[in-house]
Amino acid sequence: MNPHDDLRPAAAPASGTDPLTLVVGVHLVLTDADRVLLGRRRNTAYANGLWHLPAGHMERGEPVTRSMAREAEEELSLTIAEHDLALVHTLHHLDADDGRSRLQLFFRPTRYHGRLRNAEPHKCEELHWWPLDSLPDDTVPYTAHALTEITRGNTLSTVGWAA
Repeated sequence: MNPHDDLRPAAAPASGTDPLTLVVGVHLVLTDADRVLLGRRRNTAYANGLWHLPAGHMERGEPVTRSMAREAEEELSLTIAEHDLALVHTLHHLDADDGRSRLQLFFRPTRYHGRLRNAEPHKCEELHWWPLDSLPDDTVPYTAHALTEITRGNTLSTVGWAA
């Protein structure tokens, strides 16, 4: 037996057992005392007009921490070192609109630099600080769910799956 046999890729899985490809979303949980920063989405294909955390998707070839730091810079003009991001919640979300499985990662920065501003007004109508215990009714549902779970100290939850 060759000692490197266990390092070779396994044979292709049988049809129907291919590994799942997940969409990975990254979300910034920026808080000030008992308030959280939300933006009202504008001109977007998903959740247009609803309140949502600053967020985006992981791009090919970048780790999730780089994705989050990049989104914070693009959307808020904030510089966050990757090692200053704490993962505070993971949400496995089955999207009812398109049936896709999504992994939503929620990060809280331990520190950041820069002056907070709406750097993408074409995608975000406004930014507003909301009390964590009184989010607007028109918050993206999975966002409201995740913030509730974070407030409760839960680090993992699922949404959209059959009970």
